Amino acid sequence: MSLPLSEVMRIAALARIAVSEAEAEAVRGQLNGIFAMIARMNAVDTTGVEPMAHVRDVTLRLREDIVTEADRHAAFQAIAPQVEDGLYLVPKVIE
Repeated sequence: MSLPLSEVMRIAALARIAVSEAEAEAVRGQLNGIFAMIARMNAVDTTGVEPMAHVRDVTLRLREDIVTEADRHAAFQAIAPQVEDGLYLVPKVIE
C-alpha cells in the first residue's frame, strides 16, 4: 500500500498539524516504509503459532499473599468526621 501525498496532507489537516509539502513528503516516505514492513509481516505464515504475551518465556516471581500491616480501621474511623455502620459519610457533591 502506497500512501499518496494528498492523503498525508489530509491526515495532517484532520490532526490540525501544519506541515509543509517537504515535511509531508518525508512523512509519506516513513509511512510507506511502515506499511511495507506491515505487508512483509502479514506475508509470514503463522499457522500453528500460539499468541504470546511476551517475546521471552518469562514468569513473574510471586510473593506470598500475607498481611504485613496491622488493622488500623478503628483508629481511622475514630478520627473521621462522620461514620455510620463502619462506612465513611461524605457530603453530597452532585445535586
